Amino acid sequence: MAFVSSGYDPNEPMKNRITDIGPRHYEEFYPPVIAKNKGKWLYHEILEPGVLVHVAESGDEVYTVRVGGARLMSVTHIREICEIAEKHCGGYVRWTTRNNIEFMVDSKEKLAPLKKDLAGRKFDGGSFKFPIGGTGAGITNIVHTQGWIHCHTPATDASGPVKACMDELFADFQSMRMPAQLRVSLACCLNMCGAVHCSDIAILGYHRKPPMLDHEYLDKMCEIPLAIAACPTAAIKPAKVEINGQKLNTVSINKERCMFCGNCYTMCPALPLSDKEGDGIVIMAGGKVSNRISAPKFSKVVVAFLPNEPPRWPSTTDTIKKIVEAYAAGAKKYERLGEWAERIGWERFFERCDLPFTHHLIDDFRDPAYFTWRQTTQFKF
Repeated sequence: MAFVSSGYDPNEPMKNRITDIGPRHYEEFYPPVIAKNKGKWLYHEILEPGVLVHVAESGDEVYTVRVGGARLMSVTHIREICEIAEKHCGGYVRWTTRNNIEFMVDSKEKLAPLKKDLAGRKFDGGSFKFPIGGTGAGITNIVHTQGWIHCHTPATDASGPVKACMDELFADFQSMRMPAQLRVSLACCLNMCGAVHCSDIAILGYHRKPPMLDHEYLDKMCEIPLAIAACPTAAIKPAKVEINGQKLNTVSINKERCMFCGNCYTMCPALPLSDKEGDGIVIMAGGKVSNRISAPKFSKVVVAFLPNEPPRWPSTTDTIKKIVEAYAAGAKKYERLGEWAERIGWERFFERCDLPFTHHLIDDFRDPAYFTWRQTTQFKF
C-alpha cells in the first residue's frame, strides 16, 4: 500500500520515482561532454603516462588525468579530491576499478593547470598525494582486500604489503616501459575477494595450519551444526571432550581435508585460524582477464611461501621486483607476463626470475603434478 499511496505505477516503474530509495541513475554523474557524446567516440590515445584523450565524432575532446589513490581514504582526503574536481572539472570525478582517481576536463587548455595542481599536492613526508600515472604498458594500482584490520580471516595484511610493493614499483606506475600492462593484486586469504587468481602478479595470504579448537567455549559460543555445515570440504564433525571432569559438546577437524579457508571461524569464533608462524604469503603469476592475443589465464603458484614481515615485507617486495625486472627485460612488446612465461617455458621463467623451481609448482585442477607434469606438447624446457 505504501507504493500505491506514493503514486507507484507498475506499468511505468520509473515515473515519479523517489530518488532516495536505491542508488541514483549513473547517467546523472556524467560530465556534460561525455553525456553529449555517449556512444559516439572515434578514438582515444595515451598522451603520456597517466594522461589520456578521447575524441568524439563531433570533434569534442575529453582529457583524463589518472592518479593513484588508496583503497581506504580518510574523509579529509576525499574532500580534497572533491575540491580539485570543483576547481578544474566542474565537480565531476570518477574512480577506476583499481582504486585510481580520474579527473576529466573538456579542453587542452585546462589540462596543464590540472596536472600542475595535482603534482604540487604532497603529504607532510614529501610523497605525492595524487601521483599521475597508471596507464598503458605500466603498472597500475594494486587491487587488494581487507587486511588484518578489516577482515576476520586474513593470513596477511593488505595495506601494508601493498604500500611496500607500490613504493618499490612506483617508478613504473609513472612510466610505460613494460612490454604490456602489468596488473598486481593482493588477497588476504584463499577466499580471494581480491581476484588474484587472474592477475599478472598476485600476492596471496595463506594459512598453513587448521583452526585451533577452543573446546571450553565452543558449545557456549557457537551453533555447532552451522560450523559443520560451513566447511566446504567436510573436514569438521561433531565430537565430545572431557575437560575438568565435565563432558563438553565440540567438534573435531580432519587436518588432511582442511583447506584453511576460515569458513568455520566465520560461523564460530571458538575456531580461530590466524597463526603467527603458520600464516604468510604465496606469490602467483601469469594470470590475466584480457582476451587479447591469448585466452584468459589463471595465475600459477611460483613462490610457495614467504613469511609475514611487517611493516615493510622485504622478502615479498624483493621477489615481486625480481619478477617485474625479468619480465621487463625478456618479454616482447604487447606480451603479458603469462604469455612470456609460456613462450620461454615455465622452467626458464623460474631461472630468469631467480626463483627456486620445484615440480610441485606445475599442476592443474584435475590431477596431481605427478601425472600431468611435462605430458603435453605445450610444455617447453
